[in-house]
Amino acid sequence: MIVTHQDPGAVASEAYRVLRTNLQFMGLDEPVRSILITSATPGEGKSTTAANLAVAFAQAGASVCLIDADLRRPTIAKLFGVENWSGLTSALIGQGGIDACLHATSIPGLTVMPSGPVPPNPSELVGSARMAGLLGHLQEKYDVVLVDSPPVLAVTDAAALAPKVGGVVLVVRANTVDHRQVNRAKEALQAVKARVLGVVLSSVKPEGRDGYYYYYHNDEGRRNAKR
Repeated sequence: MIVTHQDPGAVASEAYRVLRTNLQFMGLDEPVRSILITSATPGEGKSTTAANLAVAFAQAGASVCLIDADLRRPTIAKLFGVENWSGLTSALIGQGGIDACLHATSIPGLTVMPSGPVPPNPSELVGSARMAGLLGHLQEKYDVVLVDSPPVLAVTDAAALAPKVGGVVLVVRANTVDHRQVNRAKEALQAVKARVLGVVLSSVKPEGRDGYYYYYHNDEGRRNAKR
């Protein structure tokens, strides 16, 4: 569910806006133009987070491109109701120009690049020089580029992508994932010299309309809470 679009007044929508604001304040001197959204393991809500964060940025007036780089279990096309016949894989293998692989959404300012046809070699594609070139091109065109990638511990795709973006946000499902898995995911990202911007705790059960949402910002070592 894209709650930021369907129910902007919900507690969860406000939480995504807080996350957006935290990310914006991190880049006052040098804006973070591209952000990878991933998780340690499957089912932690990374794609939902990526979609809602993209909407939150667009609602603030930014031009946003959301890329579905989870070439194994793509979901962005379905979430936004766009066709998936042309997307990231099409752009990387040269089937049509980049613009033909971008799809407008019903949300002003938000464009998505779905996964495109599922390839036999996802890790090679997302880790290629063409992927780096594509990200560079899109950063020139959009204010913010968000990339949804597979979980870090499941396959090598996220580790291949992480050095190519300005920063990484790690999504962790509350009361589900072992802290050792989170640490392993963080270490895997740091091993490729990725900039880990922070950790988002997902699936926190709110108490009424005053639920809690936490975002931990690693670079400055502070925890922000929105109640």
